[in-house]
Amino acid sequence: MSEAGPPVHPIGEGAGKPAPAPQPAAISIEEFQRLALRIGVVTAAEDHPNADRLLVLTVDIGEGAPRRLVAGIKGSYQAADLIGKHVVVVANMKPATLRGVESQGMVLAASDSGAIVLVAPERPIRAGSTVK
Repeated sequence: MSEAGPPVHPIGEGAGKPAPAPQPAAISIEEFQRLALRIGVVTAAEDHPNADRLLVLTVDIGEGAPRRLVAGIKGSYQAADLIGKHVVVVANMKPATLRGVESQGMVLAASDSGAIVLVAPERPIRAGSTVK
């Protein structure tokens, strides 16, 4: 997403309204099943030491040892408000180092016009539960 926001229709019908988002490429059910989506519970959260927009989360996804995830959600969430929150995690992402901190997965979030909202189950469920 660009800093300028979504593209808009320049003139005529629909002028000033956001243009429809391009359709993503279709995937098969087998490709979707390659994702290991798990419910995680945030057990700790702190500001990233080297980035203004990132938080470092410690998340229990039912593996015995928690995972550290780096998420670009600081503009929408304060670290202290995330403790105990249930989130959806992509558990089989290859680790990536973001601004010097290794992230061991990805927390799912949705955005529109700059607002970021974490994807979460409608009610609490056991850490590590599979999202299908």
